[in-house]
Amino acid sequence: MSEPIDEKRWAFKTADSVLHTGSESMVDPEDLVMLSGREPTPARIERARKDLEEHGAAAVERYLP
Repeated sequence: MSEPIDEKRWAFKTADSVLHTGSESMVDPEDLVMLSGREPTPARIERARKDLEEHGAAAVERYLP
């Protein structure tokens, strides 16, 4: 297993480093939009929130390219 990331050692965060995979915590709507490669806007975040409510964790698979 890999060691947890020590954020104190990182000089900056990239979008990839702040995304959640769902294995360590629930995916939030902003993560769902970002993993699709799109810019999070209020409309996209709202749609992702509804998708998460309707499909749960399976919504992630709908957003992956």
